[in-house]
Amino acid sequence: MEEHLTVGRVAELAVVSVRTLHHYDAIGLVRASARTAAGYRAYSAADVERLRDVLAYRRLGFGLREIADLVDDPATDAVARLRRLRGLLLDQRDRVAAMVTAIDRELEARAMGIRPTSEEQLRAFGPRLYDAIGPAYPATRRTEPRIAARVWEALGDVRTVLNVGAGTGSYEPPDRDVTAVEPSAVMRAQRPEGAARCVAAAAESLPFADRSFDAAMAFSTVHHWRDPIAGLREMRRVARRVVVFTHDAGDTGWRHRFWLTRDYLPEVAELVAGRPSVDRLARAIGARIEPVLIPWDCADGFLEAYWRRPEAYLDDHVRRAVSVWTRVGPEAERRAVDGLRDDLASGRWAERNRDLVGLAAAELGLRLLVV
Repeated sequence: MEEHLTVGRVAELAVVSVRTLHHYDAIGLVRASARTAAGYRAYSAADVERLRDVLAYRRLGFGLREIADLVDDPATDAVARLRRLRGLLLDQRDRVAAMVTAIDRELEARAMGIRPTSEEQLRAFGPRLYDAIGPAYPATRRTEPRIAARVWEALGDVRTVLNVGAGTGSYEPPDRDVTAVEPSAVMRAQRPEGAARCVAAAAESLPFADRSFDAAMAFSTVHHWRDPIAGLREMRRVARRVVVFTHDAGDTGWRHRFWLTRDYLPEVAELVAGRPSVDRLARAIGARIEPVLIPWDCADGFLEAYWRRPEAYLDDHVRRAVSVWTRVGPEAERRAVDGLRDDLASGRWAERNRDLVGLAAAELGLRLLVV
């Protein structure tokens, strides 16, 4: 038999007042539709599921009328609603992480007797993740020509290309007609003069008609999308060919092969937990999967780029241009950097990773999805 929960028990489990639950019932937002054997009003499993969604949206700051529209949306099922909630919560987490980083920097500045301007203080409370890390991009995030060649080869002889989550446009093919999509104003502002036109939009809702482009590409951005599957399907809708550069978050061996996440930054495992595996991403759009090796002297400073140059991770400029360091938080970052610094000084890092010295390139889970 289906388990029913009394109003009091639900209030206890959800840490809300009985008065709040009665109010939700009175306005028709969430009703206790069942009865216990003793005749008391109770919540069915469906009622609890709806209440869970309502409370999640409420804690994200949505108003009750907005929440009613969201939970009653006939175009979404339970799974779609969970994915939407997860994306919103991740977005909130990223904003909080960016705020913590900004506050830590201000504390360091004040410790040195430097008082930030009023604009700098207010700016800390607005940025999304890429608005926070975007200013660091020019120093270390440059086009790696050997990886770019793989991407452009996969695009083939197409004429028009949509670059989704384009950032500063590092990997846009120079000999094609490119249109870029980038939601971050900071990243859009850093696109060089003469770059392709850039539209402010999200991957999950591309403002283009079906088959508007010969090809759509996305480079190292899928893991930041609220709904990767929806974004990839949008790319497939607007283009006949799709090329995506990403990493295999579903491969547990990836975290163990890369010494940084294995020995110093295990928090990355939590960041990638729940993401669709690369196999699932590929199945969603019917793509084949191709491995991409990382050259030892990779010019683009993404997370895994310095696998044979460990000293680089001690550089704050390098870390600031990689979203993972912001997302794990300052405490984990300090612990990882201090541990790596000590191991480099003592020779422990070299002893643990002596097999890397002779490698020209490493397989660390980076993949191309090609349709």
